[in-house]
Amino acid sequence: MLDAIRGVLAFTQVGGVKIDAPVFRLHSSATVVLLFTFSATVFARQYVGNPIDCIHTRDVPEDVLNAFCWIHSTYTIPGAFYKKVGVEVPFPGVDHTNSWPPEDRKYTKYYQWIGFTLFIQAILFYAPRWLWKNWEGGKLHALMMDLDIGIISEVEKKQKKKLLLEYLCDNLTYHNWWAYRYYLCEVLALVNVIGQMFLMNRFFDGEFLTFGIDVLRFMERDQEDRVDPMIFIFPRMTKCTFYKYGVSGEVERHDAVCILPLNVVNEKIYIFLWFWFLILGILTFGCVVYRIVIILSPRMRVYLLRIRFRLIRSEDIRTIVRYSKLGDWFLFYMLGENVDSVIFRDVMHELAHRVGQYRGARGELTEA
Repeated sequence: MLDAIRGVLAFTQVGGVKIDAPVFRLHSSATVVLLFTFSATVFARQYVGNPIDCIHTRDVPEDVLNAFCWIHSTYTIPGAFYKKVGVEVPFPGVDHTNSWPPEDRKYTKYYQWIGFTLFIQAILFYAPRWLWKNWEGGKLHALMMDLDIGIISEVEKKQKKKLLLEYLCDNLTYHNWWAYRYYLCEVLALVNVIGQMFLMNRFFDGEFLTFGIDVLRFMERDQEDRVDPMIFIFPRMTKCTFYKYGVSGEVERHDAVCILPLNVVNEKIYIFLWFWFLILGILTFGCVVYRIVIILSPRMRVYLLRIRFRLIRSEDIRTIVRYSKLGDWFLFYMLGENVDSVIFRDVMHELAHRVGQYRGARGELTEA
């Protein structure tokens, strides 16, 4: 399992070139590693030890009863969660079956699917990153040309700066589609995290959307008046009904009480995921709003470049933003995140000078 987790870490780690924003990397690196680790933990718990232990009689072998109840699910009785433990019921949700109609039973069917679900969720979180890596096509890595290393020979530095500058001048205003693809991936990341909250809510029969809030409320209530929402969604003790033929050929019914130790792990995993997805969704929504503001406001682009890259003169930044488009701004910003700051300052200064001269010359020709 450790080797598999190391492989996922190596697969999702950020390389030397940053091609996306920090919030976007939370989706494709941290969240993927967390989900895969949780999936591996659940699978390990299922196959090492007993994920379910049922109290059995001599008439039914222990292995048969455990396997049957694990495969065919167990159930609790929601009304029994509010009875007094040790007096009316032995454990929350466990009561006399004959005291309740069949429609009042809540069947627990999800536990054998949790490992697979977490694994699929990890794949879905990595999908926007995979899409962007294919669309980005190694453009930033090709443009950097090892200019992130400030200590290189002056001849090599001059040649590479010239090549980068020529590319930026020749392809100015041609990067909009490239940038919009990245923004689409950020929107997909937001849709994914929101969609996964509703997916898990469906998976847990409509109990997940308010799971974290219910846990916080549970901690504030008096002990006598509260029902632990973690036990309600992830019961640790359930019931199972097993039928078999008796010695006379009649159908015999055996009621068993089952302990689900795996749910102690599951409840901790999903209470963490609830808060993690909530924080991730808020951050990603803020990031999408931030992108919309950048698209609509050239003045904001100037301000962000001035704040992030203080070595570049303000008049150079204004010139560059004035004569370029949104996609160029995004490319400049990402290059600044990767290239040595002094080299990037020189390139931007020369670019502003060339663009200003070219546009000025065109303006004079137009007037003439």
